Amino acid sequence: MDRNLDGIYFRIERDGKWQNICFSDLTEEEREKIGEDRPAEWWKSVACHLADVLKTIGNEFDIVAEDEE
Repeated sequence: MDRNLDGIYFRIERDGKWQNICFSDLTEEEREKIGEDRPAEWWKSVACHLADVLKTIGNEFDIVAEDEE
């Protein structure tokens, strides 16, 4: 299921059709292909954006990861 949560879209061919797919909805293989020639600065901006999205989702739904101790 594609959730479209992060807003970082890529044109990906799946099942013979081109689609706009969010980074977090890409398969591991698709992420590898998209990122293979990207510079560290690009990866840093992706990581920062994903962190912002996680924070927003956590705040909106009052989600907290707790230690299992």
